[in-house]
Amino acid sequence: MKLADRQELFSRLAELNPKPTTELEYSTPFELLVAVTLSAQATDVGVNKATRRLFPVANTPQAILALGEEGLKSYISTIGLYNAKAANVVAACRILVEKHGGEVPRDRESLEALPGVGRKTANVVLNTAFGEPTIAVDTHIFRVANRTGLAPGKTVRAVEDKLMKAVPAQYRLDAHHWLILHGRYVCKARKPDCPNCVIRDLCRYRDKTPGPAGR
Repeated sequence: MKLADRQELFSRLAELNPKPTTELEYSTPFELLVAVTLSAQATDVGVNKATRRLFPVANTPQAILALGEEGLKSYISTIGLYNAKAANVVAACRILVEKHGGEVPRDRESLEALPGVGRKTANVVLNTAFGEPTIAVDTHIFRVANRTGLAPGKTVRAVEDKLMKAVPAQYRLDAHHWLILHGRYVCKARKPDCPNCVIRDLCRYRDKTPGPAGR
C-alpha cells in the first residue's frame, strides 16, 4: 500500500475515533497487565466481568499473592484456561514484588520475563499503560493487515515488523487500537462489513462483501 493510501487510511480511522483505547477495564498498569494476561483466548467482555469482581478485592501484586492461586481462581474461573492463568499471574506477582518493588516494569525484557507475558502482552502494556508506540498483533490486527494490504505477512512477528514501518509516525501510538477495533467490529473474520467500511476504497481485499443492489 502506497504511503498516501496509508496516510489516508489512518486519517479516516482517526477521524472516526480520535482517542481509541483498549476495551479491557483497568485503572493502573498492574490491572492492565493482569487483564491482558487473562484475555488470552478469551473475550474482553468476559475478562471485564471477572476483573470487576477481582480488582476491588485485589489489584496489587501483594494483594493477589495474599489471595493465592486458589483464591484467585475463584474470581477468574469463568475465563478459559483459568488454572494456568492463575498460576502465571501469581508467579508474575511474586517476581514483581521481589525484583521490581511491586511495580510493573517499563521495559520489554523485564515484562517478557514475567510468567504468562509474551511479546503481544508486553506490547499492549508498553503501548496502553506507558505510551510507547508499539503494535501488539492479535488475530484481528493480523487479519486486517493482510486483508487490506497494509502490512501483509505470514507470521505475527512479520506483520508487526511491517506495521512498524508502514504506519505513519504520527499514527503509530494509536494504530494498535484502531486496527483491533476495525477488525473486531468491521473487518470481521467470517463476514466483513465492507459496505460500511470507511477504508473500503483503499483496501485490496478481493472478496469484499456487497452492499445494497450488489454494490
